[in-house]
Amino acid sequence: MDIFRWLIEWFDQYVRPYPPPALENMRLGPDGLTENALMIQFFTWQSRHPTMSWWKHFESEIPGLADIGVTQVWLPPPHKAMHKHGQGYDAYDLWDLGEFYQKGTVPTRWGTKDELVQAVATANAHKIDVLIDAVLNHKLGGDRCETFNAVPVDPQNRLKELTPAREIEGWTAFDFTGRGGKYSKLKWTHEHFTGLDWDHRRRLKGVYRIVSNKHKGWSQNVDNELGNYDYLLGMDIDHRHPEVRKDLFDWGNWVLKTTGASGFRLDAIKHMDRCFLLDFLKHVRHCTGRPNLFAVAEYWSGDVNLIKPYIRAFEGVVTFFDVPLHYNFHEASKTGARYDLGTIFDNTVVKLRPGDAITFVDNHEYQVGQSLESWVGSSFKLQAYALILLWGEGHPCIFYGDLYPNEECYDEVVAQGLRRLIEARKKFAYGTKMDYFHDRNCVGFVRMGDSMHRGCAVLVSNSHHSHGAHTIRMNVGTGNGGSSFGSFMDRSRRVQISPDGWGLFTCIPGHVEVWVRDDHLTFDSDSPDRSS
Repeated sequence: MDIFRWLIEWFDQYVRPYPPPALENMRLGPDGLTENALMIQFFTWQSRHPTMSWWKHFESEIPGLADIGVTQVWLPPPHKAMHKHGQGYDAYDLWDLGEFYQKGTVPTRWGTKDELVQAVATANAHKIDVLIDAVLNHKLGGDRCETFNAVPVDPQNRLKELTPAREIEGWTAFDFTGRGGKYSKLKWTHEHFTGLDWDHRRRLKGVYRIVSNKHKGWSQNVDNELGNYDYLLGMDIDHRHPEVRKDLFDWGNWVLKTTGASGFRLDAIKHMDRCFLLDFLKHVRHCTGRPNLFAVAEYWSGDVNLIKPYIRAFEGVVTFFDVPLHYNFHEASKTGARYDLGTIFDNTVVKLRPGDAITFVDNHEYQVGQSLESWVGSSFKLQAYALILLWGEGHPCIFYGDLYPNEECYDEVVAQGLRRLIEARKKFAYGTKMDYFHDRNCVGFVRMGDSMHRGCAVLVSNSHHSHGAHTIRMNVGTGNGGSSFGSFMDRSRRVQISPDGWGLFTCIPGHVEVWVRDDHLTFDSDSPDRSS
């Protein structure tokens, strides 16, 4: 790394001031809702419905999602993939939302454009915003091969050239003949990409940097992992090319207006030019008249220090999935009682910058069998959800795979407990927070409530079931003095509160407990489960 780039990165990480917290100026739900807003990722990696399209399935679940307090839904990439059943991360044509016969199909894996538009309209009618998963880093499934010069580079150090430039063939021509120029006239060629991973002439896999008098090499405004992490997969998009910038800027405006969606989830940002992404979001905000446009970025790293420069660089127009917190949850689920729960929030985005953190437990990329597998086991899944849903910092996102029956990762006990925790968030988790993180195997906190909500007391344990019950003395406020609190999770136990607000709260080892005032022990979840 040259000294100039090192100085820039040092400045970004340690000197450049942080922008205002992003969440304070973003739309988290209709009608300006900010308190206890809730996001759900509405898909798993292999999501399928046996009798209807995914968009129809989503539409059918919207009333239930609204009932439990969901205000945002992150949908899978809606565009045409390189394969008929591709999830969309194998992006072929962003402008085809299931409208044109391309790649052997009119619908995408998820359904047709009309079904998507109808589902989003239904969500909006139920006061739920929809987020588009924007895959802007690469394309796959080119229509034709082209011949051009490229340099093979070391896959472990993309700055190291393995041979001089040579002529190769690559699937870099994207004609989109099925769409016939509707919405966008741009036909992509090798001039619009920086690299690829396949030399079709020699049938050789590798990492190839395209070279010509029009190419500028890898972007410098990307993560420096592997020397330079501009290249991820497929045909890597050159975000400095003026035709590329115009096409993607136009698409950002068009896809929100066409679908009725309200924001973006940005895929794989560590591989994309930061300056382009910042310009993209500013452009869409301006052109759509949405200065509070919601956007969340996937920067995959468990090291919060690597995320800090990105928080600074994006000027408060992007939030970040708290991947370091996810890895803490994963480690806690693996190590059990050896994990010190008092450190669960250490070195996380939510502790560093709660106003920039989208907290989550698991998602499609961390499922068992996926390349980033780091699944949070059932032994700690509800504890993790209690910490993101009830603790009161960051903006939580729950996972379809943990809530709805599916063949990949469903656990009925987890799903039932998760619905109860979601209900507790909706009804009780308001007001200031007092932490009682004194025991390495059981931590507690109290939400003091507000003028409309009584609040709750929460305990989270990771100890072995053979250990005795945990007991933590916590204060729930003088307004609750002299009352009794009951268990919201099973309704079987009671705690008497002293006149000055103190109570001795207990938790079964390895479980989660939520305590609320007895006169508030009613349950939405006593009604039939919409997920079954």
